[in-house]
Amino acid sequence: LTLSSVTAHPISLGMPSKKVCERMNKSNPEICTVKFPVKTEKMEKKDIKKLRVKQLKAILADRGVECNGCLEKDEFIAMVQATEHLASIDEL
Repeated sequence: LTLSSVTAHPISLGMPSKKVCERMNKSNPEICTVKFPVKTEKMEKKDIKKLRVKQLKAILADRGVECNGCLEKDEFIAMVQATEHLASIDEL
């Protein structure tokens, strides 16, 4: 079985992604932990605004920054922009 047939077919039938990952973990436990970093270099504010709060939090975590007291999405966006100088080499 190919990876696409193991993932695409169940998802097309409406199976939740977590359930697909559970099935795939039997053959390859690392497959569902792969994540691609979001690159913010040269990203305009309008593009950063399109990111989800979860993604903004992940960017800050990768930079080793906590946004204590941040409640609104705009506050997370401001912190991401303020910590741009902390972006890792991989992110650039």
